[in-house]
Amino acid sequence: MWNKYYNVTSIEKALEILNQYQDRSKIVAGATDLMIEFEKGIRKNIDILVDVTRIPGINQITLDEDQIIHLGPLVTHNDCASSKLIQERALPLAQAAWEVGSPQIRNRGTIIGNLITASPANDTITPLMALNAKLVIKSLDSQRVVSLSDFYLGVRKTILASNEMVTDIFFPALKSSETGSFIKFALRRAQAISLVNVAAICEFEGKIIKKATITLGAVAPTIIHAKEAEIFLIDRELNEDVINEASIITQKAARPISDIRGSSSYRKTMVKVITKRVLSSILKSNSNCTLPSDPVLLDNHIPQTNLDDESVHGENLEKISTNINGKYFEFENCFDKTLLDLLRDDAKLIGSKEGCAEGECGACTVFLDGKAVMACMVPSARAHGASIITIEGIKNDGIIHVVQDLFIKEGAVQCGYCTPGFIMSAVKLLEEKPTPSQLEIRHAISGNLCRCTGYYKIISAIEKASKI
Repeated sequence: MWNKYYNVTSIEKALEILNQYQDRSKIVAGATDLMIEFEKGIRKNIDILVDVTRIPGINQITLDEDQIIHLGPLVTHNDCASSKLIQERALPLAQAAWEVGSPQIRNRGTIIGNLITASPANDTITPLMALNAKLVIKSLDSQRVVSLSDFYLGVRKTILASNEMVTDIFFPALKSSETGSFIKFALRRAQAISLVNVAAICEFEGKIIKKATITLGAVAPTIIHAKEAEIFLIDRELNEDVINEASIITQKAARPISDIRGSSSYRKTMVKVITKRVLSSILKSNSNCTLPSDPVLLDNHIPQTNLDDESVHGENLEKISTNINGKYFEFENCFDKTLLDLLRDDAKLIGSKEGCAEGECGACTVFLDGKAVMACMVPSARAHGASIITIEGIKNDGIIHVVQDLFIKEGAVQCGYCTPGFIMSAVKLLEEKPTPSQLEIRHAISGNLCRCTGYYKIISAIEKASKI
């Protein structure tokens, strides 16, 4: 794992550390990809982590006077999915953000982190490429602006230097004459990597298309444009025949591989299918959009805890001081592990479970500064100065939570291994939406896996808990 962990309170300090340690250092924001890479031994050369999650003001989504949308370095997928500005002026990005992982992953994972990981299957790159996004990249001594299309060199390869940080994503807000849509195709409805994803934006003059953009993800080493299809659509009216022909032309642009999730020919077929759905959605003005206007976030919007001063954690360096379930804890030499291991091994709070260590199962769900997160995906030193609630902390004066009570009464508990995570997700849902619909309940527990049940009793327990 890592040898030093810096909690910084300014971009300047983060850049100083990156400049000092170069290839040995890495920025931590969501860390949802980084923690898996450490777990799999991919990041053996990285021993310095720089946590930027306590820097004030860099989690904002703004629209400037030139109608340019800006996303700060800490803007998460849930921030984008729930933003009215993004929903109204950059809908394909909101749709893509909503498709990423689970509520817990979307609460941690950042849009910029998704771009930097540089997988061609990463969902938010495709709409941002269609939106003609640009990046502001800073080092200690310089700053440059780069088009997202020029940022990638290949699979998981970018032009970002080891001493640089992306500090802004910006792109033109969609005009009233423009309509865009994004659709992801994967093997599951949640927690799944794209087999194919497509974003399209059309600018209309009356019913005639004056400009068209179609971008494809997961079908080439980087996100690509279907240029021939874009040209074909210009000066045409969008109708069923045009959509069919554009979908066939788009299919020809794809260069997919075969892997365990799907063959090249299957992916190529689905490019045509998904493109047709995306363009049909644009024709219908996204009347069939599956993104809720008020999506479930598992976040009751408690302001993030900021630090007064920078802190560094390592051997014989600063202790981790934190608040867990309303009690003060102090830990020594526990900086180089996950938050889950800190809770179980050092705080002796063993209710949170490790089921996958990859952010897939939700058994380790806890609340970090008011947000539901996967504790296996969070570095332990992020607990410094934070407020954490675990399954042990949701009792009220020693009385179990109503959700726990209904899980027992409804028979929603079987082997029990996954139960703490489900209960944490349900508790946070009811804090956020006291009377959720069944669809909202399903969205809330989409990051929690159970191997014993068909989920019906779990959903029933949450429904009944919401009525008490």
